[in-house]
Amino acid sequence: MKITWLSHSAFLIEGSERILIDPFLSNNPLAPVKPEDVECDLICVTHGHGDHLGDAIPIGKRLGVPVVAIYELAQYISGRGAEAVGMNFGGTLKREKSSITMVPAVHSSGITETGFKVDGGLPGGFVIAMDGHTIYHAGDTALFSDMKLIGELHKPEVAMLPIGDLYTMNPYTASIAAEWLGAKTIIPMHYNTWPPIKQDPGDLRRMLEGKADVKALRPGEPLVLD
Repeated sequence: MKITWLSHSAFLIEGSERILIDPFLSNNPLAPVKPEDVECDLICVTHGHGDHLGDAIPIGKRLGVPVVAIYELAQYISGRGAEAVGMNFGGTLKREKSSITMVPAVHSSGITETGFKVDGGLPGGFVIAMDGHTIYHAGDTALFSDMKLIGELHKPEVAMLPIGDLYTMNPYTASIAAEWLGAKTIIPMHYNTWPPIKQDPGDLRRMLEGKADVKALRPGEPLVLD
């Protein structure tokens, strides 16, 4: 399996299926690819903010693939002409080659367009199981104690955790989350896209030394799992 960081909170997970998460690409100053160059079988969106919903709708429409999101956001996506699958916390979407469980996040989730605002339901994260691997994408979130339960229930091997502060956890609180989750590998995300969320992922690496392997990927860099 290969996990490629597309900067910010966007990832492409490639195994028996290709799963694209939070594809904020076209207005992202660090994105290594354009929306029209991405190929996938499924898109997951953690919440309705523009830097996460991003290009999910045009990519979904171009490829004819479903966009998975919390129920209210899925209704919005469907109303914009893309195929959508709505789900909610604790539910699992079972596919032939993968399963996707939605878990909570502590954040906000309003959808904003020019001249249009609507509630986007609640923010979330995803636990993805595929090819014998379990991966947790936390979405935008603060530290919350139910991360311990996510670790106990799902035992993620890899966790993508935001560290940018201001809108999410910072490296210190992300280090606590990593210990609660028990993941062997941590990929920091949602940082350095713009000056207000500038962080040094080396801080997280130092805090987790001997406890977890912190992989601070460059935009476009893959991590290959055995």
